[in-house]
Amino acid sequence: MFDLSNPPADFVDNPFPYYDALLREAPVCPQPDGSYLLSRHADLSAIYRDVSRFKSDKKATFAPKFGEGTPLFEHHTTSLVFNDPPLHTRVRRIMTSALTPRALKRMEPGLIETVDALLDAMPEEADLIEDFAAAIPIQVIGNLLDIPQGERAPLRDWSLAILGALEPTLDAGQLARGHQAVTEFKTYLQDLIARRRARPGDPETDVLTRLIRGDETGQLSEIELMQNCIFILNAGHETTTNLIGSGLALLHDHPDECGKLLCDKALIDNAVEEILRFRSPNQFGNRETCVDVGIGGHAIPKGSNLHLCIGAANRDESVFETPAEFKISRYPNKHLAFAGGPHVCVGLTLARMEGRIALERFLGRYPGYEIMGRKLGRRIRFRGYASLTARIPR
Repeated sequence: MFDLSNPPADFVDNPFPYYDALLREAPVCPQPDGSYLLSRHADLSAIYRDVSRFKSDKKATFAPKFGEGTPLFEHHTTSLVFNDPPLHTRVRRIMTSALTPRALKRMEPGLIETVDALLDAMPEEADLIEDFAAAIPIQVIGNLLDIPQGERAPLRDWSLAILGALEPTLDAGQLARGHQAVTEFKTYLQDLIARRRARPGDPETDVLTRLIRGDETGQLSEIELMQNCIFILNAGHETTTNLIGSGLALLHDHPDECGKLLCDKALIDNAVEEILRFRSPNQFGNRETCVDVGIGGHAIPKGSNLHLCIGAANRDESVFETPAEFKISRYPNKHLAFAGGPHVCVGLTLARMEGRIALERFLGRYPGYEIMGRKLGRRIRFRGYASLTARIPR
């Protein structure tokens, strides 16, 4: 039996053979703790869309993991991703109204300016994560919340510590860092929110002002407001950093595919989708059963925790032809990198735009970049690089 809480030693380095084995031999895999690991595309897609039998609320799971009432428990049970209606509906509606096509179009020139400034400053030997991939979403989310430039330095470390606590197993250090990050971030946000209440921004461009104002159904509580600001940073930072970093690594490692993209820039949107499928930034999601259910011949009782293996579902041969091949011309590409159903990633269009512009501008400037060293982030739930050392041609 494959045990997600105690995976093989080489799993983090290369989980994909294990994903393939799960799809082939145990697409519904019972876990020692009574939870279930699911890997089939059709199962995940159906679960994401079925809000009557499956819920996102994780209070029962997170109470023993984080400690009821602790900073991490408060965050991960209040933020959008681990909530169901009515809170999920209300917060999502406010966020979505700030990310309309018109709003995104207004953001694009500033995003291009940010990317070009990072490319201008790129040293001859660069870390493509620190110097580029991670810097882009921090600036974008900082702009969305209108966080002053001089106050953005701690954002990435806070995000990594808070999301790192979602790993299947934690040591005492990870837990302590996660609690501390939530506490420090909340302290900062209390001050930022007070300043914004005193001097509101433009709700058309300032998501924090929009969240403070609420909508016709009412306002968010102070805790809901702070925790969903933290969620906006975490969701936007992690997914996009990993998308851009993995994209640069994959295109470097597949020169024929990179050559196709350099010859035909119209393939950039397809390339972004294939990167999302082939190296999904978020490898796992979760749901809990609201009733007794049957999946793949298994009777799963009410209250069971389900680990949804997005990384495996995006390699399902029943959906993707030759799924182990990286092909930027792949179409259609019905990957689940952004989940699905009512909980489909609220910022998916923004993430795609960031990925498209970052990769397009980087390749246009430095097509001959050479990756000399790489270090994985060493996490199971989120897959990406902690560093990518590269030589940048001049």
